[in-house]
Order: sequence, then C-alpha cells, then structure tokens
Amino acid sequence: MQVSIETTTGLQRCMTIGIPAAEVEEKVTAELKQLAKGRRIDGFRPGKVPPAVIKRMFGKQARYEALNQQMQQSFFKAVQDQEVKLAGMPSFEPTVDEEGKDFEFKATFEVYPEVSLKDFSELTIEQKTASVSDEDLEKMVDTLRKQNTVWNEVDAAAESGDRVTIDFEGFIDGEAFEGGKAEGHSLELGSGSMIPGFEDAIVGFAKGDEKTIDVTFPEDYHKEELKAKPAQFKIAVHKVEKGELPEMNEGFFSSFGVESKTEEEFRAEIRTNMERELTRALRTLTKNTVIQQLTEANEVDVPAALVDQEIDRLRQQAVQQFGGQMDASQLPAEIFKGQAESRVKVGLLLNAAIEAEDMKPSEEKVAELIEEIAQTYQEPEQVREFYASNAQQKSQIESLALEDQLIEKILAAATVEVADTSYEEVIRAANSNQM
Repeated sequence: MQVSIETTTGLQRCMTIGIPAAEVEEKVTAELKQLAKGRRIDGFRPGKVPPAVIKRMFGKQARYEALNQQMQQSFFKAVQDQEVKLAGMPSFEPTVDEEGKDFEFKATFEVYPEVSLKDFSELTIEQKTASVSDEDLEKMVDTLRKQNTVWNEVDAAAESGDRVTIDFEGFIDGEAFEGGKAEGHSLELGSGSMIPGFEDAIVGFAKGDEKTIDVTFPEDYHKEELKAKPAQFKIAVHKVEKGELPEMNEGFFSSFGVESKTEEEFRAEIRTNMERELTRALRTLTKNTVIQQLTEANEVDVPAALVDQEIDRLRQQAVQQFGGQMDASQLPAEIFKGQAESRVKVGLLLNAAIEAEDMKPSEEKVAELIEEIAQTYQEPEQVREFYASNAQQKSQIESLALEDQLIEKILAAATVEVADTSYEEVIRAANSNQM
C-alpha cells in the first residue's frame, strides 16, 4: 500500500493511497462468493453456478462493496501508521479504478490543530468572592414563604400585592393585535410581569368590574410592531384574592424536604444550602473567567468537522428543550454556529493544556465532586454507590475533576485580582453565565 499526504488549506489534508490490483481482486472475489452464497439462479443447481455467470450478475456490486471496504480499511490503517490526528470523518474519491490495474483513491479530511499555549503567568484573572449575609438569608426565607402563599378570595377592591383573575384583550388604533388576548389569566399586582402601567391600572378594580385601561408599550419591547405603541386593554375581573404567608412551623419546613423542628434550625439549614450554592456559583464564575482569558490569549484553528458535530449536539439539546416535537435537522445550522465554534475552541485549548501539563484526575478531586453532588440528594450514599459502580458516569466526573485541577493550576500561575461582590450578584451571574 502506497501512501502520500499533502496539506491543502488550513487543517485540511489530502491522502493518496494506492492498493495493488491483486489485493483488490482478492477482496472482489471474496465479496462475489458472499453475494452468490445461497442464491438460486434459474438453470443451475445450487453451488454449481459458473464463476463467469456470478461475475456477470454481481460483479459491479461486488467491486463496489469491496472497494468501499478497502478504502476505509486502508485509510484508517494509514492514519494509524502515519500517526495522523484525525478530526472528523473523511470523504473518499477514487482516482484510478480499472480492473487489472492498481486501485488508487484520495481521502480528504481534517486534522486536529497544533496548539501552542501562552504561559499561564501572562494571564490576569478577576476572581469574585462573596458570602451569605444575614440580609441574604432573610430575603431567601421571605422568598420561600411567598412561594407558598395561601390565596383567599375577598369581596373587595384589588390592592397592590393582591392576585386577580382576569380576561383581557388589547387594541391598537381600535384593532385587536396578535397575542393581546387571554381568558382566566392569574396576575399578582405589583409583580411586574406585565408591561408598565398595566398592573397599576387594575388596582381598585373589584370582582365583576369591566373597564378599559390605557397603556403604552415600552420602546424596548421584544415585538417590533408593538414598540412604543399606545394601546387600550379591555379588562374583566372575575376574582380578587389576598395572600396569607405560611407560618414558620414544622409543616412549612418539611415542604422543603428538611427535618428542622424550629425556625432557628430551618434558617441554619437554608444558610447551609445557600453557602453550598454560592460555592458552586463562585467556582463556575472563576472557571468561566479563566476559560475566557485562555481563549482570548490563544489563537487556534477550529476543524469544521468538529464544529458540525457540535452543531448537531446543540440541535438535539434544543429539540429536547422543546419536548422533542420537531426534527433537529430542520433547525438552521447558522443559529448554533457561533456557540459551536466557541465550544470546540474551548475544548481544544483545555485538552491541549491538560496534555501539556501531563495531568491526571486526582482521586481526592473526584471524590470531592461526587460528594458535592451526593449532598444535594436525600440519600447521598446511593449517589456515592452509583458512581462507584458506574464507570461511564464516573469518567464524566473525572473529566470535570481534570478541568477543575487545570483551573487551579492556571490560577496559581496567573495574576489574580480579587473582587468582593454580593451573594445575589454571584448567583445571578452564574445563572446567566456572565458577570
């Protein structure tokens, strides 16, 4: 087998492979026997069909199948022999395909880029710090109580903070517009869930009232045709309810899966959970910042094949989020291209850094991550046993551990600027993946 490789453009390579005719014919003959095996051919007894007849009937198909196998087998052997770092699957093109002659084909493919990383000491990382204050704890407890508000219907005019059940229909210049109508809509006044002025205008309405209110859509409204437009909404009130916050008792505590007996114990449990969440959020922010600095400091070519694979993954994720009710291929690739390129670049840089540092996942870090996950469940021991008995799942934790170890190594070498911030800002930023 003769092999030659040339660089075409960027990461693309073209490999020319020649296979001796005798080797090709041997494969074609074997394929012919396989295709003819068990076939009944009129005029001949089973097993007595002349080779010339078999070749006339199945020759083209046999050669096609044999050459396809030959191209794949020869290509991947050449990749291994030449120590080519293949990125994605190749495309094959026969260049000499004549019976009796040596077969020759070209394989076009991409390779992984050679990544040359800048020294970690050249990076400057802003690292956020925060703590859970008493005020943060009080806000969280208030939020939990509000989430469990008991609503009681009243025969009174609605006030801010009350909940109303309404029908509404919106009009612009006397014409109803799409998306401006709802029936039996539940709305907490003062929640800010509707456009400015809408909820305030309903304050004072009572059950049975039917009135029209005037509002103006904000200039930055998400629908272009409604931006800054004055509108009228016909409102019909069906119900007014006042909220009653739950008492801080064992029944309330148990609704959150905690076994606290007293308010003091409950608050301590909530603080512990908030601190755990804050630790994860701070780590996420730091990791994102380090990765951002790493990608900005290092240029790397991105194989198109890997980007296409990542686009397919993002498509599948999007379909799952929408309940799997569409064909992923219907989603335009351009929607995901930027995110896919970013993900591939990050993956290449992290892998290159881990390889350059010759890093292996530490058992301590893996155990730490598993324990962190376990503590979020009511039966943590089952989680520990799950990862101990499931090698594939544990390998995913090992990958995360490696990334965390790399982040720690980069932080140790880089210039770190500590910035104190609040619990709320950290959680908000971690949830939106930005700070």
